[in-house]
Amino acid sequence: MKTVERGEILDYVTYEEERDALRAGAIRAKGARRVHVGPHLTFLFENHETIRYQVLEMVRAERMVKEADIAHEIATYNELLGQDGDLGCTLLIEIDDPAARADKLSRWLALPRHLYAKLEDGTKVRARYDERQVGETRLSSVQYLKFPVGGRVPVATGCALDDPEASVEHELDDAQRAALASDLS
Repeated sequence: MKTVERGEILDYVTYEEERDALRAGAIRAKGARRVHVGPHLTFLFENHETIRYQVLEMVRAERMVKEADIAHEIATYNELLGQDGDLGCTLLIEIDDPAARADKLSRWLALPRHLYAKLEDGTKVRARYDERQVGETRLSSVQYLKFPVGGRVPVATGCALDDPEASVEHELDDAQRAALASDLS
């Protein structure tokens, strides 16, 4: 997948002027790549447009002007993109109630090891995840994943954790599959 390059990142003043149009495009791109799996898991498959938007938003929010800071943001967010036939994904664990969230994030320490993308032939491709986001006593509510699908488009995503609230699967619709196919091509 094409990574974001420095020349694509506007200064924050220019971005502010063009933000509405750029944001609308990013929201469309995210919409086709957002997969709700069960009541608490949202997989957001990343692509060039979603990552560029994230970098632009960070530059704007932090009022970045130093090249080193901007380069760092670009490098950090580019790591989320899938390469060599992989799909990059941000997993959001969405639990509104703070007490319930704290409880589940401590009970679900093993969750990243049980996330998968299911291929057309039924193969479940396990996610690779950043172990730094899994503490000794709790899991981060945002996880960065890679699915090594070998260029194949998944038909579903899911989690096979031994917990009824986290053992879920969602079949991808045609628009989601088309968006991921486009990202893999």
